[in-house]
Amino acid sequence: MMDGTMTPIVAPVLILLGPPGAGKGTQARLLEETHGLIQLSTGDLLRAAVAAGTDAGKQAKAVMDAGDLVSDEIVIAILRDRLAEPDCTKGVILDGFPRTTVQAEALDTLLCDTGQCINAAISLEVEDEAMVTRISGRFTCGGCGEGYHDHFKPTAVAGTCDHCGSTDMKRRADDNAATVAQRLEAYHAQTAPLIDYYETKGALSRVPAMGAIDDIAAALNAVVSKATA
Repeated sequence: MMDGTMTPIVAPVLILLGPPGAGKGTQARLLEETHGLIQLSTGDLLRAAVAAGTDAGKQAKAVMDAGDLVSDEIVIAILRDRLAEPDCTKGVILDGFPRTTVQAEALDTLLCDTGQCINAAISLEVEDEAMVTRISGRFTCGGCGEGYHDHFKPTAVAGTCDHCGSTDMKRRADDNAATVAQRLEAYHAQTAPLIDYYETKGALSRVPAMGAIDDIAAALNAVVSKATA
């Protein structure tokens, strides 16, 4: 016989790990469509909290306006607020957080307080040399935003967008080989230890991410289906 109480629904929490250019954003969006999960990226969370004027958002704005980095405590507070919103009840994918083991421990504490845990930390396995080539060759059309690549997706006519015909092509200042190599070095120093952290907890899954997007998505779907069953 029921005692009138209800067991709260514990939403699955997934983490995507991988260096710059590994395809975390692309795969997170595909998982949203396939599994109804909500992608939560640190940058989007901060911008939304600032725009909404939440207490944590106001703290973040003050820090950013001063030119400083937002503390882990503020990010965790913003994440706590976001996880409490109704659309997160089906589960979330964290993209870009945690970045360090200190952040991972803070996240564990937050989830423990709400009766949740990390269902799976998925490491997108890539090769550094390939990442330098993949990222440093990217450019976009300034007219319509279509993305291209020097090697993998060049325009049919050099310097002209296939879609809108614009000749206004843009490259990110940090999408060059030297900067990409520095970003990869920073990833290995700060974020890669998270792989060991979650492997020790038995929550890590590794997915090869050097192939076609659809093949990577299929492998991810298998992991997510198992983790959220």
